[in-house]
Amino acid sequence: MSTALLLLPDFLLIVCGFCLCRYSTLDRPVWEAAEKLVYYLLFPVLLFNSVVRSPLKPGETLSLTLVGVAVLAIGIVLAFAVRAWPGVDGRLHASGAQVAFRFNSFIALALAERLGGPGGVAWMALLLAVGVPVCNVAAVWPLARHGGHSYAREIVRNPLIVATVLGLVANLSGLKFPDPVSTTLQRIGVAALPVGLLAVGAGLRMGGLKAAPGLGLVFVLIRHAVLPAVGIGLALAVGLPPEQRLIVVLFAAMPTASSAYVLAARMGGDGPFVAGLVSVSILLGMVSIPWWLAVLGWVT
Repeated sequence: MSTALLLLPDFLLIVCGFCLCRYSTLDRPVWEAAEKLVYYLLFPVLLFNSVVRSPLKPGETLSLTLVGVAVLAIGIVLAFAVRAWPGVDGRLHASGAQVAFRFNSFIALALAERLGGPGGVAWMALLLAVGVPVCNVAAVWPLARHGGHSYAREIVRNPLIVATVLGLVANLSGLKFPDPVSTTLQRIGVAALPVGLLAVGAGLRMGGLKAAPGLGLVFVLIRHAVLPAVGIGLALAVGLPPEQRLIVVLFAAMPTASSAYVLAARMGGDGPFVAGLVSVSILLGMVSIPWWLAVLGWVT
């Protein structure tokens, strides 16, 4: 089965969410509640559980982790550098910069499981454990600075950062949950992927892009053209094993995080602009992810 067909079920969930939101009684208010449920409960539990259950083997995963962090760092630097261009609106840049380096964790874990099996999920969970705090810290900073929010308060209140830190602490301390608790956490986490993908589809909107199409194009190009190419180059340069190369390139090619809109809207940014960028990124990812995985196959 080709890579595109392997990815098709997850993208069909996104299409289902789009159709349900627009052509059924499950309209936008329903999905706004679903987004909050995923953002504040389901996905943090999934992330926490994935980090807790993932064996942290620095000798086997250090290079993978460093490549993932390097990809994100390059994306952050490029996104922030755009602010220095003449005529760039500060509020739009603060809102949309995160689109260039954040990644959709729902899609990442779903595709890692489909393409890499349990090992792929463990490696992707490790990249998420490192990448989520890095990306959220970088995303909050310009919004907090532009909107006059307390940066430290926004960081400690971010559910994804909190879940990641707690997961790492639990993992390193060897914490084990009783079977009923472990099963409950697992069932909550399992719900995050399908509900999250449906909510991603329900949130597809394009109208806000009219505010700054050129700026939006730059952010999307960084996310979908520059970072996957960087991921392939770094994976080959450090000699990652083929299975880890697949995961790191998949990580680098992800569409941006659907929660970027929630963050921008909650912190006084331009929500419609970010919603449009998220929509374009997800739609583009349906084509670009199979393309970059094919490129990886060609160069290796």
